[in-house]
Amino acid sequence: MTKVTIIVGALSVGVGFGLQNIFNNFISGLILLFERTISIGDIIQIGDASGVVERIGIRASIIRTTNGSEVIVPNGQLISDRLINWDLFQSPARCRAAGCGGAGKRPQRVREILERTAAAHPAVAKEPPPQALVTNLGPNSITFEVRAWTEPSDQWMQVRSELAIAVNAALTAEKIAMK
Repeated sequence: MTKVTIIVGALSVGVGFGLQNIFNNFISGLILLFERTISIGDIIQIGDASGVVERIGIRASIIRTTNGSEVIVPNGQLISDRLINWDLFQSPARCRAAGCGGAGKRPQRVREILERTAAAHPAVAKEPPPQALVTNLGPNSITFEVRAWTEPSDQWMQVRSELAIAVNAALTAEKIAMK
């Protein structure tokens, strides 16, 4: 064998390994487009990223997160990693709003206020009903989270913001301090 043959063979192997990832993402993009396990506008969670699918490309897809940033996710990762699609069966989106109250301020009352406030929002689904949970017990405060499903699902970020404002107003009206 000549040196040229060895060099060409080594380059071919290197190019083959380099194209393997690109080819994987390309095929995964085709699978996503044909199987439609995710669609533009779906709310998904993959790894530590969750948000709305903005674009599904041949190589990668773009997800707009809750804080407004865009995450580029290779299509191969969307196929091979664990993915939660909150809209796969046209279910409403879940949104969360957090609040803290003083430790001595009757936690059951705070839960009732949070659930009542969420249920009063027009975009919050009646079923399943909103649920307020204690997520952290601190020495001077209790952290709550209210979980609610929104209809329509594409408004979940707006509803979350409105719920946070409404929760703050409801707790202030009851003279329960946010910490």
